[in-house]
Amino acid sequence: MLTIRLPDGSVKKFEQAVSVADVAADIGSGLARAAVAARVDGRPVDLSYVIERDAELSIITGKDEAGLEVIRHSTAHLLAQAVKRLFPKAQVTIGPVIDDGFYYDFAFERAFNEEDLQRIEKEMQALAKQNFEVKRFVMKRDEAISFFREKAEFYKAEIIEDLPEDEVLSLYQQGDFVDLCRGPHVPNTGKLKAFKLMKVAGAYWRGDSNNDMLQRIYGTAWANKDDLNAYLHRLEEAEKRDHRKLAKQMDLFHLQEEAPGMVFWHDQGWQLYQVIEQYIRRKLRAHDYQEIKTPQLVDSVLWEKSGHWQNYRDEMFITESEKRLFAVKPMSCPCHVQVFKQGLKSYRDLPLRMAEFGNCHRNEPSGTLHGLMRVRNFVQDDAHIFCTEAQIQSEAQQFIRLILDVYRDFGLDDLMMALSTRPEKRVGDDALWDKAESDLKRALDTAGVNWSIKEGDGAFYGPKIDFSVRDCLNRVWQLGTLQLDYCLPARLKAEYIAEDGGKKTPVMLHRAIIGSFERFIGILLEHYAGKLPLWLAPTQVVVLNISEHQADYARQVADQLKKSAIRVKLDLRNEKIGFKIRQFALERVSYLVIIGDREMQEQQIAVRTQAGENLGSMTMPSFLRHLQEELGNKQHINE
Repeated sequence: MLTIRLPDGSVKKFEQAVSVADVAADIGSGLARAAVAARVDGRPVDLSYVIERDAELSIITGKDEAGLEVIRHSTAHLLAQAVKRLFPKAQVTIGPVIDDGFYYDFAFERAFNEEDLQRIEKEMQALAKQNFEVKRFVMKRDEAISFFREKAEFYKAEIIEDLPEDEVLSLYQQGDFVDLCRGPHVPNTGKLKAFKLMKVAGAYWRGDSNNDMLQRIYGTAWANKDDLNAYLHRLEEAEKRDHRKLAKQMDLFHLQEEAPGMVFWHDQGWQLYQVIEQYIRRKLRAHDYQEIKTPQLVDSVLWEKSGHWQNYRDEMFITESEKRLFAVKPMSCPCHVQVFKQGLKSYRDLPLRMAEFGNCHRNEPSGTLHGLMRVRNFVQDDAHIFCTEAQIQSEAQQFIRLILDVYRDFGLDDLMMALSTRPEKRVGDDALWDKAESDLKRALDTAGVNWSIKEGDGAFYGPKIDFSVRDCLNRVWQLGTLQLDYCLPARLKAEYIAEDGGKKTPVMLHRAIIGSFERFIGILLEHYAGKLPLWLAPTQVVVLNISEHQADYARQVADQLKKSAIRVKLDLRNEKIGFKIRQFALERVSYLVIIGDREMQEQQIAVRTQAGENLGSMTMPSFLRHLQEELGNKQHINE
């Protein structure tokens, strides 16, 4: 008798070996139709997999993240099958799953174009409807090399040649198409109902610029057409909200080739930047942080002592002066330790919280640069807390409360936390890492928040808690971090006088709330589509006159708003009022105050909102009360 235990604890018994598909059918016809793959004793398998001994079984459907990955991987095979049907001379290479989709690289005599993509997608739809069974079989390494060479699939043969000689490979066949793959895959192509090809790009074979240039076709695939359409709608929205487009419309910043990955802030953008900086500064003061400033260029000797030179050198900008090697600061940590070391510190001085709006440079590859989201020069709301081991819990929990408070103020309420554990490349022994990871786990549990684990994703010097938010388009952005470090203070010989009169090394908590100012502003712009809350808006009110006759009164209104600490612009240009309104609507100014003869005579103003709503005529005191109510507890940020 064969016993199969299911995730809910229930048990299924069979008198003989049984396939996963048969078990799914025995559980229910609905599950059998929805199933795409399974896990047997934790190992992913096809539905055709035969269970021959007692096992734990979990059926995977398209609703599961793992099921979506199976669908996308299978759709990549469908793409390759369609390309081979239409372009028999094309060679297949690799086709992995990526976020929200997949790609497949092909070697072909010319570049695929948009018309080709349409033909390929149509062929994929036809192949899916033919409902080919997807069958797995195994083949020895040398046999597989010969198999693919005979098919003139030389790139695939090269992949196999790099595998161990005794390797037994799994291959999948659907119709006349065979591909090398570990699987699992959907049982038939009919399961692939919702996909779309997105674009084609060049890609070097195995990512090496010395190798051949291939054609990479990107696609997306989902469990059903509703999910696909929702994803495509999100892409359309993301395109509309692209912070680079908004920056032009709102006159916030620009980038240019002479300074790749470095931002030229315009007045409007710098206003927004300063609002955020002053907000963060007030929060820091309220939580007893010292604000400091450290050098941009630091001798490589310090980076060697800290361990950054050995672990981070490739991402540093290096320069030389008077036969000394310097690094442009990529982060502030070692410099903050130097400030801590000035003067004798006692346990009574701890916790000591040092903050800096740290101007950092990192030598990111040019191909990864993307507007404000990925830059080479950025400013972090960087801070380090020097404390005793006994203070770790209270400091960590206080920071978690602070970060929740800040994100709430910015309208980012969907927050996720993850504990990132020791990476393969790290400093410090395992016992120290065990303690550090345990400390952060305890802090998260005590804070009463939901959290997950990201294995191996910690910093080289310690584990960390990463704080991520989900925006209005369901995209997840990692922002803040809290990193527990027992190593760096010891490496840099930071000490304090303990209660017993002896010297001890402090614990160092690296922490940031919003991370990079640049990236955070990009996220806010896209989240709000440029229509920022009033307290964040670079220009909160613009005063427009209809004709020169109202210019003096318009100046009086603007002056009164300025005296009330409102960020205001005055536009007295000799342009039609409709033209002015359209311009400032495009710039996403929060309120438009329009002055005509009637308003001037009645000593009132006509007010329109950013959304185009006409609030009618009102007095200046009424409008100021309206603004103050909307600003609420953020009023002080304008001051």
